[in-house]
Amino acid sequence: MSFPTSYLGGLSSRELERAIASGWKPVCHITYTRDAWVKLLQPPSEYSDDEAKLLCQEASDNWVAWVPNHGEVILNQSHFYC
Repeated sequence: MSFPTSYLGGLSSRELERAIASGWKPVCHITYTRDAWVKLLQPPSEYSDDEAKLLCQEASDNWVAWVPNHGEVILNQSHFYC
């Protein structure tokens, strides 16, 4: 999978792949707000949707969210796409 260079901070796809393979982990600097919909890395159940609506921030990296066909959950920012 290749990404346009504009998304890679100037790195080519090959350079990014080498950096990740060497143990570098990209950091997400997106600021989330309540009522935002996010894509879940893993839905809470096989019947629930793979998206969640952020309701309120519980801690610096935790959110109370609502997942359709599941209900309220507490999500760490590592649980959803940035």
